[in-house]
Amino acid sequence: MNWHQNMQYLEPTHKYGRKKSFIQGSKLLNFFLMQKQRTLAQSVSFTGSALHTGNHVTLTLHPAPAGHGYKFKRSDLPDEPIIDAKVEHVKTVERSTTLVEGNAKIHTVEHILSALAGMGVDNALIEMNANEPPIIDGSAKAYVELIQQAGIVELEAPRFCLEASEPLHYESEGGSLMTLFPGPGFRVSCTQVGPDGRYTQYLSLEITPEVYAREIAPARTFVFYEEVKDLMEKGLIKGGSLENALVVRGDSVLSKEPLRFPDEFVRHKILDMIGDLALVGRPLQGHVVAVRPGHGPNTELARVIAKRHAELLAMAPRPITSSAMVMDINEVMRALPHRYPFLMVDRIIEIDGETKAVGVKSVTINEPFFQGHFPGHPVMPGVLQVEAMAQVASIIMMRKSENLGKIGYFMSADEVKFRKPVMPGDTLFIHVEMMRARKNLGKATCHCKVNGEVVSEAVLMFGLIAK
Repeated sequence: MNWHQNMQYLEPTHKYGRKKSFIQGSKLLNFFLMQKQRTLAQSVSFTGSALHTGNHVTLTLHPAPAGHGYKFKRSDLPDEPIIDAKVEHVKTVERSTTLVEGNAKIHTVEHILSALAGMGVDNALIEMNANEPPIIDGSAKAYVELIQQAGIVELEAPRFCLEASEPLHYESEGGSLMTLFPGPGFRVSCTQVGPDGRYTQYLSLEITPEVYAREIAPARTFVFYEEVKDLMEKGLIKGGSLENALVVRGDSVLSKEPLRFPDEFVRHKILDMIGDLALVGRPLQGHVVAVRPGHGPNTELARVIAKRHAELLAMAPRPITSSAMVMDINEVMRALPHRYPFLMVDRIIEIDGETKAVGVKSVTINEPFFQGHFPGHPVMPGVLQVEAMAQVASIIMMRKSENLGKIGYFMSADEVKFRKPVMPGDTLFIHVEMMRARKNLGKATCHCKVNGEVVSEAVLMFGLIAK
């Protein structure tokens, strides 16, 4: 791994990590070359007031081991419950993102999560003695400084990003458009649009720790004047003031200090997006393009990403744990006369008595039939799935001593249905149950599954004859 020479490090002693802490680095640094997970070098605390609840709160960031991710701890509640910072725990998104697990709630999680994710911290325990983090000045700048004060250490475990392999999209009824495109690194392109098109701003940035700390973290939260009354009537922004928020009234911006950026509004929208998307549970690799983002659309895109990730995990072949009889490829070839390219069973993973069996076929792009079915959009022919069913059924019949040396021939295929396409990379589980098995005739109900879902099924009749 090549590091740029102007990288500066600290080397704190830490129970979870022993490697170097990134403090400041070259603008050319590609953060996604960092292959190790990271956490804080030590615990650090900050005390302040919360934005929406107005509570006085002390927040402490603690180091955490690899694979821990982000978790919140409510030290003010009995048993000190811990809430996993995952999108499935998002309950409300009214001007902020609220997590709920059991009876514990955490309001306005986006700024602290944004700072951790933006600075490349993968694992941290966020302890609070109230239900909402301090709002500070409405930005993530103080949180970045807190993280820098703690220092960052690498862990021994590898860092896995969720890499977008296809566009993932969410569109709200209110006109928000959120899309994650494949791409190197992590880029966010955002268009902020206020009421009646006011303060429309656009910004596109490649997010690295250095860019985040300089270009995103200082951007403060904002509200339009006409929204303030409604928010107050809903019991929100109890701790709000011109010290922790920008208020837009007409063409004027009310604030205790001048704008930190000419386009500060869109920068804060990106800050919120990074925090909300951290609820996916893993660092993202890709290009997020957002128009009219908000906590609702942000977290909905996070749900789409998390759901797709779960679907891809389900597509991975599962380990075989059955203790029943198993036939490897050599035993399958001794039972069947078929050979490449027409042997459609790689192994038998389960045999239940004399009537049931489950076979496996690993479908790869190297299958000869993919050259013509269909080029550019490879799909396993349905007739070959039926053939795989017949071969597993034949193996059940061939296990009887009186059928040794015989060959099975199709007689009929009834109630054939093809429900979903089978693609390269799929693992086909072929389930067969004999309905009737006489001396030379067999009838079986069969179905093939991919990722636990039936992709094809049929009722087969076949006969056995001597060679």
